[in-house]
Amino acid sequence: MAQAAAPHLVVHSLREQIREHILDGIVSGRWKPGERIVERRIAVELQVSQTPVREALRELETLRLIESAPNKGVRVRGLTAVDVKESYPVRAGLEQVAAELAAAALAEDPGPLEREVAALRAADAALDDEAQVRHTVGFHHELVRAAANGVLLHVWESLGIEVWTTLSMRWLSPAPRAYADEHQELVDAFVARDPRIGELIKSHVLSCAPQV
Repeated sequence: MAQAAAPHLVVHSLREQIREHILDGIVSGRWKPGERIVERRIAVELQVSQTPVREALRELETLRLIESAPNKGVRVRGLTAVDVKESYPVRAGLEQVAAELAAAALAEDPGPLEREVAALRAADAALDDEAQVRHTVGFHHELVRAAANGVLLHVWESLGIEVWTTLSMRWLSPAPRAYADEHQELVDAFVARDPRIGELIKSHVLSCAPQV
């Protein structure tokens, strides 16, 4: 339980927001590769107990963004574009399957995808990179959810798509990009019942991978 959560932290999603805080620090360079992240210091800074901080750090370690060692504490990994790129072929394969399973449902009701595209359009216009990340991930999450396959959804979520997308978009693809337009094309393909929808989704995901 949080001892006295800072006003900007929502208690029911404390771990997620602490994770985002640490991730932002890594992406922005506050914590550089090899630098130690002190659990107690973060807890004091955010006015929370160390428990949710520890949970957030474990999650980031599972995603290979940080590493811990006995008597050395937790440190930021020396990440490269190759590290980020590795998740994309796996994700592309999963989303290809999801698209094929969800094709009929999304052709009938593309609303969940359309709502994310509308939000992306506003984010593009405002050059709001945080909203671009949130709604890009939201679009793909809705796509996988529409497949109605619990195993597929669990595996997709376990990849930490939001984290890797954040790194890819903010760190490795800093140039402005019209995310809404490319996602609208995918919605149109679902509505048109394009038989290539699985391949289109796969190609789209792979095109987002960082170039190395």
